[in-house]
Amino acid sequence: QVQLIESGGGLVQAGGSLRLSCAASGRTFSSYAMAWFRQAPGKEREFVAWITKNGGSTAYADSVKGRFSISRDNAKNALFLQMNSLKPEDTAVYYCAAKGANYYTIRSYEYDSWGQGTQVTVSS
Repeated sequence: QVQLIESGGGLVQAGGSLRLSCAASGRTFSSYAMAWFRQAPGKEREFVAWITKNGGSTAYADSVKGRFSISRDNAKNALFLQMNSLKPEDTAVYYCAAKGANYYTIRSYEYDSWGQGTQVTVSS
């Protein structure tokens, strides 16, 4: 399995931006499709964005489409989530996740490895 560590969370005002990073180690990063999920207090974990192994295709939840951008750098074993025009409802713990198969899915149970999460808080 690949080990994942998120960073880049913090407190930001509504309308602001943050860039999350996810550092991977242990296995070949380019062997994994990757995704970002988030979980707000009292809510279920929800899909945010997905990217293929080579970064050629991406997909987004409707709630973040046009505001968030997922990318990866396989040479640096890193995954990113650029978050712009942040809203208070984006407040959550954000997790990166990896799976060996390259197909698109929003189902969290289909992902094999998870990071510990990074807190994002958006104030109004």
